[in-house]
Formats: sequence, C-alpha cells, structure tokens
Amino acid sequence: MAYRWQFAPLLENADVLLAGAVGTLKLFAICAVCALSLGLAVGLARRSPRAWLYWPATAFVEFFRNTPVLVQILWFYFALPILLPFEIGPMTAAALGISLNSAAFSAEIFRGGIQSIDRGQWEGARALGMTPGQALRRVVLPQAVRRMLPALTNRGIEIFKMTTLASAVAYVELLQQGKLLASLNFNPIETYTVIAVVFFLCLLPLVQASYALERRLRRSDA
Repeated sequence: MAYRWQFAPLLENADVLLAGAVGTLKLFAICAVCALSLGLAVGLARRSPRAWLYWPATAFVEFFRNTPVLVQILWFYFALPILLPFEIGPMTAAALGISLNSAAFSAEIFRGGIQSIDRGQWEGARALGMTPGQALRRVVLPQAVRRMLPALTNRGIEIFKMTTLASAVAYVELLQQGKLLASLNFNPIETYTVIAVVFFLCLLPLVQASYALERRLRRSDA
C-alpha cells in the first residue's frame, strides 16, 4: 500500500515553522560569534608561555571538548539555577552550551592554524618593529585564516546543526516547532523531511560561499 504524503498541514502552519526558523537563525548567530571569538582567545592562551593563561585554557578545552554538548545544555538549564540565585531561559542555556562547546573545538583550530605559520614570519614582523600583537594581527593571523578556513567552515556548519539540541529545553527553534506540528498532525515523515530540506537550503549557500572565498584566496596567492 502506497504511503500518502500529507504536506497540506505544514503549508497551513507555515508560520509555526517560520517562527522556528527565525529562532534557529538567531541562536546560530549568537553561538557562532561567541564560539569563534572565545575560541580565538582560548587558542591564543593555549600558546602562551604563561602558566596562568595556559593551564586554565587547557582545562577549558579538555572539559568542554570531552563532554556532550546536550549534557552541557541540560546542566546550564536545570543545574545552574540551583547553584546560582537566578533563572536561566532556554535560549541562554542553549547558547551557553553550544557556544562553550564550539569554542573549545575552535580554540584548537586557531591554535593549530597559528602554529602552522613559519616562525620566520614572526621574526620578520618583529624585525620591522612590530609588537607581538601587531605581528599577530597584521602578518600571522591573515595567513593562518586562509589555512583554517575549511575547518572554520565545518565548525560553523556544526554550530548550525547543533541548534536542534535546543529543543531539549523547549527553545522555539525549527526542530522544536516541527515536533509540535508532527504530534498535532500525525505526519512525522513529512514534517522532518521539510525540516531536513530547510537545513540543507540554509547551509548550502554558506558552504558555497566558503568555497568561493577559498578560490579567491588561492588566486590572490598566485
């Protein structure tokens, strides 16, 4: 017996999915900015010869990289309010879990990318009178970003997909709204198919843009 696809209820409730998509994009933007910014800071601290920077940064990376992000989100949502005298909303808990987890992975990307640059680049910049900070910003980091671009793109894709974990704390994002519609209309196949297509259509331009940027950087090096 052939299965009868039922997309009509989804079209009738497109505003519900749209609200979820907006929530997903908002969470992704917050997490991407926080994860990459914090990841750069932690990655630099991991390269520091100062123990008071290196060891806390290393502990941060190892803890968040080796514990599940879903557990982190649930801990921030359920456990942290017990320890601290304030409530944490679903979006805050999800943003903390995803951002900190992704920052740990991003830190290793930044650390590896910076270490891949030949030491002579640092020495040449210092010979021109640049401070270590100026050498990093003007000489080393621009070269390192070119090498890190594929890995950073993958990290951005993972952050976007991890937003679905926010449904565990009932944050209004695409998967959460889809689960609601699927339970009301009894059409999980259609609902989750549409959600998968929406994620694909959102991520494909990001991936293609990163490919175009890589090609442009290669041409500029030629």
